[in-house]
Amino acid sequence: MLMDKEQIKEIIPHREPFLLVDEIESIEENKIIGIKHVREDEYYFKGHFPQKKVMPGVLIVETLAQTGAVAVLSQEKFKGKLAYLGGIKKARFPHIVVPGDDLVLTAELQRMGSRGGTAVCKAVIKESGKTACECEIMFIIG
Repeated sequence: MLMDKEQIKEIIPHREPFLLVDEIESIEENKIIGIKHVREDEYYFKGHFPQKKVMPGVLIVETLAQTGAVAVLSQEKFKGKLAYLGGIKKARFPHIVVPGDDLVLTAELQRMGSRGGTAVCKAVIKESGKTACECEIMFIIG
């Protein structure tokens, strides 16, 4: 593990119960790999399909966005800034996420805005080798 939750909190402003990324396994210039351990006691399972607990798609995308934000804000020129969610494209959820799943979160920086005010990542979540989500996320850096 490269970063735990406390180290992640030094980069992005999210806090429990909304900090969704548990650890960062690796970070390179344009690619980051994080981990999310989906626990039975997650707050959203009480009301989201309680008869068949499924992680909400919007929180799956948020988990990817937080991972991508760590990658963007780890770059020297963006340290100390915020990465706001600016857009989501081509989101697909071919595999449901349930308690007990260990998600591998990958975000790869595709492009930066010409003035550095935006960034776009291709993001994918895999669980046991199956794609649970894939999308393109745009950040506004501020």
